[in-house]
Amino acid sequence: MVKNGSTKADTSANKVKKILITQPKPEGDKSPYFDLAKKHSITLDFHPFIVVDGIVAKEFRKQKIDIVNYSAVIFTSRHAIDHFFRICNEMKVSVSQDTKYFCITEAVALYLQKFILYRKRKVFYGADGSNKSLFDVINKHKDNEKFLYPCSESFDSEITNWLKSNNCEYANPVLYRIVSNDVKEVVERNYDVICFFTPGGVKSLMENFPKFKQNGTKIGAFGANTLKAAEEAGLTLDIMAPQPKAPSMVSALELYLSTYKKK
Repeated sequence: MVKNGSTKADTSANKVKKILITQPKPEGDKSPYFDLAKKHSITLDFHPFIVVDGIVAKEFRKQKIDIVNYSAVIFTSRHAIDHFFRICNEMKVSVSQDTKYFCITEAVALYLQKFILYRKRKVFYGADGSNKSLFDVINKHKDNEKFLYPCSESFDSEITNWLKSNNCEYANPVLYRIVSNDVKEVVERNYDVICFFTPGGVKSLMENFPKFKQNGTKIGAFGANTLKAAEEAGLTLDIMAPQPKAPSMVSALELYLSTYKKK
């Protein structure tokens, strides 16, 4: 149980039994998460730490941003992709096949396949999930593009600051709001590992438990911005992705569990 915002767990890797994934449970029966749980005989629970509310077309129009006037789109999350194409559909906006997409990670880039013919579009992504690697990619194209950076109300100002300082023409339409979920009962189930995927997830934990202390609970983070949010919240990171040997959170967990079970 959590007491005074603390969790107590025996979390040497060979004794990890319960892992909390702060995302919705994958649809269907096939997922690498389920394979991981079976291989290592662990319990994997899924519970989203945030609720994402999309703004309606009427509210978007007040921002006076004409999507068709932009030749490139920057995506830092799957939520941004979902709501960008949702608002285009609601407003009957046809996105040009020549549009370029700049994504924070390969995983986010691949998610575009849900909405576009991936091979026929120009899709780019950062090498390591950091803003810097994203900027390195954008920098090669910035002189000839007008950028859209779809985001939530709490957007990453480092990206807009970079675009501004590099004299890029851009707009950052707010397409959705991130609201913290009530996760008190979930966290109190005493998980050995908690994995985060967005800064909003970390924020949700701290809003639910302002005095949260790890007390041995291992923390995983996907993406540089999530890592940064976790460190700023005073959390100690044990599992990080993407990285060369672990491009996904599943592979990072596999690496962590397999490495320490050998010790």
